[in-house]
Amino acid sequence: MPDAFISQQIVTPDAIRPGAVLVDDGKIIAIVDPAEVPPGYRVIQCPGALLPGLVDSHIHINEPGRTEWEGFATATRAAAAGGYTTLIDMPLNCLPATTTVAALEAKRSAANGKCLVDWAAWGGVSAHNADHLEPLARASVRGFKCFLAEPGIDGFSRVDEVELRIAAPHLVRTGLPLLVHAELPEPLDLAARALTAADWRRYETWLRSRPDEAEVEAIRLMIRLCREFGFPVHIVHLVTAQALPDISRAKEEGLPLTVETCPHYLHFAAEEIPDGSTLHKCAPPIRSAENREQLWGALRDGVIDLIATDHSPCPPAMKRIEDGNFAAAWGGIASVSVALSAVWTGMRRRGFSLSDLARLMSQQPAQLAGLAGKKGRIAPGYDADFVVFSPDAERTVTEDQLHTRDALSPYIGQRLFGTVTATYLRGNPVFENARFSESPLGREITP
Repeated sequence: MPDAFISQQIVTPDAIRPGAVLVDDGKIIAIVDPAEVPPGYRVIQCPGALLPGLVDSHIHINEPGRTEWEGFATATRAAAAGGYTTLIDMPLNCLPATTTVAALEAKRSAANGKCLVDWAAWGGVSAHNADHLEPLARASVRGFKCFLAEPGIDGFSRVDEVELRIAAPHLVRTGLPLLVHAELPEPLDLAARALTAADWRRYETWLRSRPDEAEVEAIRLMIRLCREFGFPVHIVHLVTAQALPDISRAKEEGLPLTVETCPHYLHFAAEEIPDGSTLHKCAPPIRSAENREQLWGALRDGVIDLIATDHSPCPPAMKRIEDGNFAAAWGGIASVSVALSAVWTGMRRRGFSLSDLARLMSQQPAQLAGLAGKKGRIAPGYDADFVVFSPDAERTVTEDQLHTRDALSPYIGQRLFGTVTATYLRGNPVFENARFSESPLGREITP
């Protein structure tokens, strides 16, 4: 039976309007006035705003190989609770890393029958694997990820300018974007040598160990390569506002450069992080409140294109919570189940709209991953992926709201606005009234 989803606030690409979204066979057929719902449709009342299902273009699911960190079952469960209907998985921290077609097939096998939401994969540029890039593209990865600094994990290696130049012709032929962890190792090494006697329980020490210059110089390198070769470049998890002028000029030049930032850079500030709070450790690090406001301004001005979570969980012991050692702790923040609320809380304070939220967390990430026309909008022809969202509801984040493998996140205890009442995947409820679907309806998205 076809369905009609009725809401007083349907967030479409053009406007926020009351109406009914008509759905048949998992696709959006039309958006009409509630009085115009045809006979034979089952009516579903949505008590809140109806957003397009969120798309997370930066998430570490960690399966196969490190399912004690996370996995498809728990990651997609947390995603559904957070309003995400599509995840694009990074090529690390799984084992093997997704740098060959064989590794991609291993990931597909691991995901089979476990997913509550849809997923796709990024490939990796790592360890002289340039000859594998075009086969990976033919096997349906959505693009490629590389690190310019050491990723800090076995199974994935950083690349330098020489290796990027070798990979460039292959990237050009695929037409797919290169996602870049933009920190150069030389500024990091200089900072590390200056901190040999530092107190690694202090957040200030961690912050000084990852200077802004590492990001700025890496982004300048990628802009030069983007200009020279013409392949699309996407800067992941931008945090330093010092890079914004270079990014703005590159965009004005017309280079195919896009940029993301993350909820934790928009929500937290260095001045507020207690010493020893390794739950806040990530790379690049959370910077100052002043820097945070400049990121919000860049989102408003379109210099930053989208918001992605960089959800990167780990087992509790790896966070070194007991000794608070920032040097030894794993650098990653678990957030996929609370990212929507964290971002919306910041948006409310700064005058952003639900349309901005949908564009930055659904439409633009879908476009980056080559899913425009399928995901990211409430519009005819798109998958019927929805979030029923109560933007004025308040909540304090508790462990039981995370739904990840381990309830470990700096968001625990944070007071946030916005709650997810229901998440629909192709018109089917995968999360509704705090309950999950018993059927794993998610699947890999391929052309």
